Amino acid sequence: MADDKLVGIVLVSHSAQVAASVAELARGLAGGGAAVPVAPAGGTEEGGLGTSAELIASAAASVDRGAGVAVLTDLGSAVLTVKALLAEGDELPEGTRLVDAPFVEGAVAAVVTASTGADLDAVEAAAGEAYTYRKV
Repeated sequence: MADDKLVGIVLVSHSAQVAASVAELARGLAGGGAAVPVAPAGGTEEGGLGTSAELIASAAASVDRGAGVAVLTDLGSAVLTVKALLAEGDELPEGTRLVDAPFVEGAVAAVVTASTGADLDAVEAAAGEAYTYRKV
């Protein structure tokens, strides 16, 4: 599948380091599939803890290949920031969707699924299924 037809993934965390590390982990675990466009959007523009609408919008634009963009978040205010951007209607690429999933496991599932060329619905479903992953 061509790179330009893959779902893009944005990982929004209150920490730039957490977002970047989860992106690296998800890419690494995706294995031999297509290289999914993944962008971290962590912290504030000044490098502090928090979320930034500008960083999120920029990350979404950078991964948009026309197949949709799945946005995964870590904590409450990150969710609120993404919801506000979606409500504005013109800040995020068309087909951007906030995905209800655990941050780390959901990110890995989303990237692995997107690497197979799956559509946005399948990527969202795989990420959401990560809630059922049992550790014991």
